Amino acid sequence: MERPVAVVTGASAGIGAEFARALAARGSDLVVVARNEQRLDELATTLRDEHGATVEVLPADLETSDGVAKVEARLAASAGPVELLVNNAGFGTNGSFHTLPVDGEVAEINLNVVALVRLTHAALGPMVGRGHGGVINVSSVGAYQPTPYSATYAATKAFVSSFTNAIHEELDGTGVKAMVLAPGFTHTEFHVRAKIENNDSMPGFVWQTPEEVVTSALKAYDKGRAVCIPGALNNVAAAFSGSMPAGVTRKIAGMVTKRAY
Repeated sequence: MERPVAVVTGASAGIGAEFARALAARGSDLVVVARNEQRLDELATTLRDEHGATVEVLPADLETSDGVAKVEARLAASAGPVELLVNNAGFGTNGSFHTLPVDGEVAEINLNVVALVRLTHAALGPMVGRGHGGVINVSSVGAYQPTPYSATYAATKAFVSSFTNAIHEELDGTGVKAMVLAPGFTHTEFHVRAKIENNDSMPGFVWQTPEEVVTSALKAYDKGRAVCIPGALNNVAAAFSGSMPAGVTRKIAGMVTKRAY
């Protein structure tokens, strides 16, 4: 029996690398995507040695059209058809929007939104044609309210959440799944790239590990859920944000992000 193939973007570290490890342990072959080829090679060697997985290393910068096109081509390939796409690549910026370099904000939108839309589209056509497969798009609990000092990041994740929920409904009856994953504070390199230096200001109980996030995500995906918010605290926060006026939630979010940043 052929092993299913999963494509994971942002696979060089954090949640992406953990998705690759967990999927290999479940019997999938992998296509791992990121800019850092050396890290991908190291991960591929581990997955081959520990799980007997076939691992394709696909270095690509998804902030560029050429990089996205490379992954689109792999998703469309008839040889080694892709059963699962995990759109995990993304980054955040922090600070008052008007003080941040606009090119960085546009790059953030290109990666978090444009690349995700293009790859989701490339994956879903063949999957619907075969009548099985799925996509997990990684969002954030930051999607559930306007977030001062992370304005662009939260807005991109709000797009991911709305977009994926809509596609989940469109796919009803096709045999193909779409789920949005919305983790909260997670111990990854995300905060390093976002230049968030005050992580210690947030209490330990709000943080999760990549392993906890991915375990919750795969359980929810197996059940056909539209949304996975790992952790009771994050679920409460998302429910609170959804039920309160935007004026209240943005002020609370602003106080939290100002403390963290």
